[in-house]
Amino acid sequence: MLNGNYGLSTDIWSAGCILYIMLCGYPPFNGDTDDEILKNVQRGDLRFDVEEWSEISKDAKDLIKRMITKPEKRLTAQEAL
Repeated sequence: MLNGNYGLSTDIWSAGCILYIMLCGYPPFNGDTDDEILKNVQRGDLRFDVEEWSEISKDAKDLIKRMITKPEKRLTAQEAL
């Protein structure tokens, strides 16, 4: 979406971000400014901090990783189900 492309794959990425927030209480990418946040999104450096994520299943973390990744590696909606 940041490159001007929007489609079903973008919705999967967004749903992965929402799931991440629902499970830990904060967004997957942060920064002090909007530009910094956007750079972190583009880098795609997804982290699961031990404190908040220690009780979350490996399967849930794997699902999020496969939803919040580069478009060519991202799950389809059917695969996510």
